[in-house]
Amino acid sequence: MSILDDIHISRRTLLKSGAALGATSLMYPAMSAFAKSESPIKIGLIDPQTGTYAGTGGNEILGAQFAVDEINRKGGVMSRPIQLLIEDSAASVGQSVQKAHKLVNRNKVHFLMGAVSSAVALALAQAAEQMNTLYMDTGGHADAVTGTQCRWNTFRTCSTTWLLTAGDFQTIFDKYGKNWYFITPDYAFGHSLHTDYVAQLKKAGGKELGNALAPLGTTDFSSYLIKAKSANPDALLVLTSGNDQINTLKQATQFGLNKDMGIGGPMMEMEVLEGLPDAARYGYWNMEWYWNQPNTPHVMDFVDRYKKAHNNKVPTARSWFGYASVYALALATEQAKSLDTMKVVKALEGLELPPEIALQPHKTFYRASDHQLIGSEFPGQVKTGGVYPDLFEVADIVDASKIARSAEQKGCSISYPS
Repeated sequence: MSILDDIHISRRTLLKSGAALGATSLMYPAMSAFAKSESPIKIGLIDPQTGTYAGTGGNEILGAQFAVDEINRKGGVMSRPIQLLIEDSAASVGQSVQKAHKLVNRNKVHFLMGAVSSAVALALAQAAEQMNTLYMDTGGHADAVTGTQCRWNTFRTCSTTWLLTAGDFQTIFDKYGKNWYFITPDYAFGHSLHTDYVAQLKKAGGKELGNALAPLGTTDFSSYLIKAKSANPDALLVLTSGNDQINTLKQATQFGLNKDMGIGGPMMEMEVLEGLPDAARYGYWNMEWYWNQPNTPHVMDFVDRYKKAHNNKVPTARSWFGYASVYALALATEQAKSLDTMKVVKALEGLELPPEIALQPHKTFYRASDHQLIGSEFPGQVKTGGVYPDLFEVADIVDASKIARSAEQKGCSISYPS
C-alpha cells in the first residue's frame, strides 16, 4: 500500500506535483519480500562518524537508514531493495574522496550521498562528476555547492549558507543591534556564512567590528573570545557548528559574554543543544528543520515512528536530511524507471517532495536551475531551562522561496555532458 493512499489529493495538486507524487504511489508495490535474484540498488553514504561532526553525521546516517528500512518494507524501488553502504569521512577531504572512489569502483554503488563539511561536499561533487555518478549533498552548506561550483550531477538537501543567514538576520539585527563581531570556522562553510551575513549587515547599515578565524576542531576559544569582548559589539555571531559550537558557547558562558552582548548565529542544531549545559543554552538562531510543528500534517506521525525506532530520541534536522535525501533518490529513480545517472538527474530536477516526506508547511522541491532544495527555515530562540526535547522555540516558519537567491544571482550555470 502506498503511503499516499490515505491522503486526499486534489486534481490541481496532482497536476501541479506531477510525476513526483505519481512516483510515490508506484514505489511501493504490494509485496512482503524480495526475490533472491533481485539485486539491490546501492547508495554509498559518506558521513563523519568520528571527529568534530560525528554527532551530526551520525544522525544523518540514522535518518537515511530509517528511510531505507521504510522503503524496503513496502517493496523497494522498481521492486528492488535499497542497500546503504556507509563510510566514515571523518570530515576529511582526502579520506572522503578515497571512500567515494572505493564505493563507486569497487562496491558499484549507483548513487553517492552525504557530507557535513562543506569542503568535503565540494570535493565529493567533483569526484562524483568524474565518475559519472549522481551525488546528493545532505549536509554541506556552503553556497558554492549549488552556486559558483554547481554541477549537473550534484543536488543538495540542506540549506545554502545564504538561506541560513537570511533566515534570522533581521531578528538578530533588531534584537541586539548593528555592531557585530564574528567567530568563524576557517574553511568553506564558515567563510560563506561570514560573507553572507556581512553583505546583509552592510545593506542594513550595520558594522563588522572583527572576525576571528578558528581552525576546524579548535577546543580552546579563549583567545577569540577575549578579542570579541574587547571589541564590545552589540552581538557576537557564532558561526561554528558541531563540537566546535558546543565549545564556543560553553567558553563564552564561562567568560560571561552572554551578559555583555547578544549571542546568536545562522544555525542551531539539536545535537549541539543536547551537548550544552543549560547555562550555555541561549540566543537567537536558525533551525533548518524542527520536530515540533503542531500545525504541519504528518510531522508528529513521523516523529512518533522515529522515536520508537531510536530509544525515544526525536529526529533532528540532520535525521531529516538523511531521510529526505534517500526518499528523493528513490522517487526520482522510480520516476525515471532507470538507474542511468542522467535520467535520474532529470527526474530529480523540479521534483517536489510529498507532504509526508517534506514534513514542513511550504512547498519543498529541488530547483531545476541549480539543484538546490527549497523548503522552509525555522528561526527562533533557544529555551533556557528547556527540558529535552523541548529545547527551542520556533518563532516563524519562513518560506525559503521568498528569501532564496536565484541560480543566476548565485553564479550557477549548469553544463551537462554531451
